[in-house]
Amino acid sequence: MESAESQQQAAPGTFTAFARFVLFGGGVGLASSFAVAALASWMYWGLANALITVVSTLLATELHARFTFGAGGRATRRQHAQSAGSAAAAYAVTSVAMLVLQQLAAAPGVMLEQAVYLSASALAGIARFAVLRLVVFTRSRSQVAATVRTARPVHAIVGRTAVPAGPVMLSHAA
Repeated sequence: MESAESQQQAAPGTFTAFARFVLFGGGVGLASSFAVAALASWMYWGLANALITVVSTLLATELHARFTFGAGGRATRRQHAQSAGSAAAAYAVTSVAMLVLQQLAAAPGVMLEQAVYLSASALAGIARFAVLRLVVFTRSRSQVAATVRTARPVHAIVGRTAVPAGPVMLSHAA
């Protein structure tokens, strides 16, 4: 059984967190773009985007809590709610981008739609990273202080041993 101390993970650096965010969030986003395109052939695009946004947000929030930001476990309800707010903004950005595309091109091809959707998602993703890192998965000073207080200190013991000047005799006890 793991103690609370061993479950606490150090928050990764910005570069590492961003790399993980791109890996997990980008992977979920890429899969979502294909899922939206597939669902849009059966239903209104806006509804397909909304459904995929909800599912992908739940999945991505869990991945980010566990791996990206070093939260050390599952996302809390508060984190899901805050993440949903940033996802709603991302949904608005992708929806507006696609609506603008529909106004500019009468019959855009799938490749153009994908390029616009993924570009809008990338821009929204950068803003989302900042919100998740600085607001949703940030550690408060009290959490950091508690982690520092509960961490086991490592003591370095430097000792000097006297070395005999002459030959060493080993005794044999019977």
